[in-house]
Amino acid sequence: MARVPDMTVADLKEEDRDLLKRNIALHRALTNSPNAARAFSGLGQFIRFKSALDPRLRELAILQVGWLARSAYEWSHHVKIGYDFGVSDDDIGALIAESAGQETMLDPLAKLVLRAAREAYVGPGVSETTFEALREHFDNERLVDLVLVIGFYCAVVRVLSSLDIQVEPEYQPYLDKYPLPA
Repeated sequence: MARVPDMTVADLKEEDRDLLKRNIALHRALTNSPNAARAFSGLGQFIRFKSALDPRLRELAILQVGWLARSAYEWSHHVKIGYDFGVSDDDIGALIAESAGQETMLDPLAKLVLRAAREAYVGPGVSETTFEALREHFDNERLVDLVLVIGFYCAVVRVLSSLDIQVEPEYQPYLDKYPLPA
């Protein structure tokens, strides 16, 4: 059970009710602080709908962070979302294998994005070598967007863990299909 109450639309002031238009467990917890929820949502909305980064690569980067963090919530949600943006079952299998240091048939740019996400997750950030390799594929806007995606989702998994946000039943099948390692 989450460490803060699940807010409902009825619990919120009229001007904050839009914060629960996507009524998921994370948003129900974050709306305990409507201003924080709005700021959080603003960056999330930019990443999902306005970033210049290729959506499949964006989702692979997010999934890599979720996998490394062993974040059941993040992982299950973004397996589903990833499907909507072109991530395949083969991509997910390759991400899992790449995370274990195994060679895969994943395309070179996707491998590079996953490496950047792994480096930033472990810290302190994307290495100079990886960043320069990314520069061969991305303009500055996409480089910034990728780093922002990875950094934001490194924060998201920590928020999820700290607030003890649980996977909703409708997302459990994605976790069952691709269980996180112990």
